[in-house]
Amino acid sequence: MKWVVQRVKWAKVSVDGRLVSEIGPGFLTLLGFERGDEESQLERTLNKISEMRVFSDQNGKMNLSLKDVGGAHLVVSQFTLAASWESGRRPGFDKAETPARARELYARAIEISKSLGVPTFAGIFGADMKVELLNDGPVTFLF
Repeated sequence: MKWVVQRVKWAKVSVDGRLVSEIGPGFLTLLGFERGDEESQLERTLNKISEMRVFSDQNGKMNLSLKDVGGAHLVVSQFTLAASWESGRRPGFDKAETPARARELYARAIEISKSLGVPTFAGIFGADMKVELLNDGPVTFLF
């Protein structure tokens, strides 16, 4: 499982020119699944993401969490995060989870994030999405 979490001023996802999801300040998370990923990993990582103290307090210090600032969470599935570059110039996807299982895990990630009290929004699994964002900082974390 690979996560790219970006602190954003705003982010949005469109499919076929239609706005699907949009958030103000918060996190945009790109999420890719690999074979063998377990739901318990989702719970652990989403808990950490919701409580990461990476938003500035009144003194400009990274000291506040997504929950503290009332931020939103936009979670986008990104198959290409499971790419392997071991040979050649084209990515290999042998390590990627099957689409059916990845869809289940993605849906569960959305549910878990919402259950943590974070306003959570999603892209459309498997769609050709256009993702726009204003990275705040930039502040980006890899899990």
